[in-house]
Amino acid sequence: MSNQPAQSRASVLECGAARRFRTLTALANLLLLIPAIFAADRYETRATYDPDGINKFYMGRQIAHVVSGHPTVSWLERPGREEEEQTDKLLEALNLKNGDVAADIGAGTGYITWRMAKKVAPNGKVYAQELQQEMLDILGENMKKRGVTNVVHALGTITNPNLPTNSLDLIIMVDVYHEFSHPFEMTEGLVASLKNGGRLVFVEFKPNDPTVRIKPVHTMSEAQVKKEMSLFPLQHVQTVTNLPMQNIITFKKSPPQPK
Repeated sequence: MSNQPAQSRASVLECGAARRFRTLTALANLLLLIPAIFAADRYETRATYDPDGINKFYMGRQIAHVVSGHPTVSWLERPGREEEEQTDKLLEALNLKNGDVAADIGAGTGYITWRMAKKVAPNGKVYAQELQQEMLDILGENMKKRGVTNVVHALGTITNPNLPTNSLDLIIMVDVYHEFSHPFEMTEGLVASLKNGGRLVFVEFKPNDPTVRIKPVHTMSEAQVKKEMSLFPLQHVQTVTNLPMQNIITFKKSPPQPK
């Protein structure tokens, strides 16, 4: 039997417990930092960049400046937009039906929203998602004027679309995704909001097309969209190219694979 006093042995045990506690605490704090470390690695800045972008690159693509929003309501509702973009063909390609639950991301004044809402009525609904409450207020007034009652407002953030989980049949982004300052985080939230089999639709300006008078950083190729979506449980379904200025690139959420 040790001659060490009981009080001294207790002190040694307490010191050992304290050291283990500090070690476990340090490890726990490190684990908390890991997501932030990986998040930082997703994005980069460069010495040379297009001034029409924000000098933030994601998977080789420079993120564009936001050009839509409250000050550009007249652009979103311009008289020539229907002829330029042929919205009727876009709506036809979405194949929306009565009872569908959909979302319009970066809904703006509701130019696309109310058309989608008519397609899914009377039993379906459309979430109009925006970052600015001012835009949602304008959108709400436009819905009232048109007698549309199946639109739900969703005020999101730059990292969270603020949509219900596993609930949506379709999510569309019209000339919006390339402006996301946090595309990974936003896509993660959007995919989480889709039902299994739900569709994520990108409507993006065609790159390298002389007839599309849009700054290059505001265009996206099909290959780049596929590259960025490869990080998520999504399957490319189709790319529709018959719009005059944009491509419609559609993905389907895949169910979890059995282990």
